[in-house]
Amino acid sequence: MNATVIPPPQPQPATRAPARMTAEEFGLAYAGRHVEYVNGEVREVPMAGGRHGKVCVRVGFYLTLHGDNAGHIFGNDTFLKVATPDDPERVYGPDVFFVSFERLARDAEVPVSTVAVVPNLVFEVRSPSDTWTAVMAKVVDYLNAGVSVVVLLDPESKTASVCGNDFWQRVYGPADTLTLPEALPRFAVEVRKFFE
Repeated sequence: MNATVIPPPQPQPATRAPARMTAEEFGLAYAGRHVEYVNGEVREVPMAGGRHGKVCVRVGFYLTLHGDNAGHIFGNDTFLKVATPDDPERVYGPDVFFVSFERLARDAEVPVSTVAVVPNLVFEVRSPSDTWTAVMAKVVDYLNAGVSVVVLLDPESKTASVCGNDFWQRVYGPADTLTLPEALPRFAVEVRKFFE
């Protein structure tokens, strides 16, 4: 049997959307695609691979253990409106994020497309294609949009960097226990567990 070899897709440059959209319109138009919406441009985001996906699932698991009765937990296929001062319709796809029931009621209808409620907590897992500059730019955007705490997990160094809305940062090593009193007081997980 002859198999057809399909070359891997090449990263596509940012493309300008047909017309400036709202975050909600973007979410509806691009559902199911690995893209983000920044300054009116649709940016393709490469899939990050197995290790990244496993870490994201572990984050979701530990958030469920420590925060399921406190708020909604969203995975990395969810569009999130990240309104910044210079781009109020910006949309990212955070790896995992948590929105307390105070911000989005337990029985509230969750949007079909873009979540427009500012999360209490965002987790980003550094993928092989991420540069630290790009990752930190997203952290600043999240914090400027009102997110209380952003956690960056780095599978290479097996560390967690926690950044807060006053632009402080704490770094946790593999044997340290990650706590998030500013966003989820009951959360306490040994950092290495995210990478097992």
